[in-house]
Amino acid sequence: MEYKDYYKTLGVPKTAQAEEIKKQYRKLARQFHPDVNVADKNATAKFAEISEAYEVLSDDQKRKKYDSIGSEWEQYKNSDQRTHFDWSKYSAPPGGSSGAGATNWEDLFGEDGTSEFFQNLFKGSSGQTRNSTRRSLDLHAELTISLEDAYHGGVKVISVANRSIRLTLKPGIWDKQSIKVTGKGGVGSRPDEVGDLYLTFVLAPHPEYLLEGADLYKTIPVGLYTALLGSTLEVATISGKFKLKIPPETKNGTVFKLRGKGFPRYGKPGSHGDLFLKVELRLPEHLTPEEQTLLRQLAALRNETVEGART
Repeated sequence: MEYKDYYKTLGVPKTAQAEEIKKQYRKLARQFHPDVNVADKNATAKFAEISEAYEVLSDDQKRKKYDSIGSEWEQYKNSDQRTHFDWSKYSAPPGGSSGAGATNWEDLFGEDGTSEFFQNLFKGSSGQTRNSTRRSLDLHAELTISLEDAYHGGVKVISVANRSIRLTLKPGIWDKQSIKVTGKGGVGSRPDEVGDLYLTFVLAPHPEYLLEGADLYKTIPVGLYTALLGSTLEVATISGKFKLKIPPETKNGTVFKLRGKGFPRYGKPGSHGDLFLKVELRLPEHLTPEEQTLLRQLAALRNETVEGART
């Protein structure tokens, strides 16, 4: 187990005063709070790290205890004949309190979100054993969902370890996103020994759409005459039907952008990416004799030589 440099985590010097520590913590908390920074998959873990560091450095007694192991840890780390670091000189007694001003980790993360380093230093061996037991009961599962389900969200019932679990999904779930469902893991021998479920979503490939970030991409077929002369098409998309104006002489591969009609941004109601529609020109098939005659006449006007043209 490695020593955690709380000063480095918060980005403050070891001589920092309480006000400087508080100011820096608030700055980082606003940046990495998982309710604010929903786009960063590592935001929750980062927020836990800075919260743990602040809990220690903002408390005079904890900070003094933390600082007391610094020099000895450096000696231990640099020693040629290292032995197991003796935590017993620093650890809190079993069942000891972590302080009246401690962060309520249960409210933030559904369980004690502190690191093993913190556990050894402040919470004592019994708490560590309990948390280790709870972690051993955690379950991990993958759930494949359609792009439509990820787009709209809603209620979904899944079966994990012979149990039915009802989930309410927010719109905008991204591929490989993980969430924690507190208390839905394995069950131990004691009533309070219940693990958590860590669920990873996998978006099934879609035949029509490509998702990149919060932007959606779709190819739309456009007929030759529509592309040449222009028209207004009604296009069906995942978010509804839209009228799209096709200008005359639209080229194959032209991309139209519908701002704000893309994928929802997770945790930000009303915020969407953009929808990009790419024109795929479709040539007419099974031409009638009359159509062939008219097309030859058009080709002649353009001085193009085609099969069947009069010479």
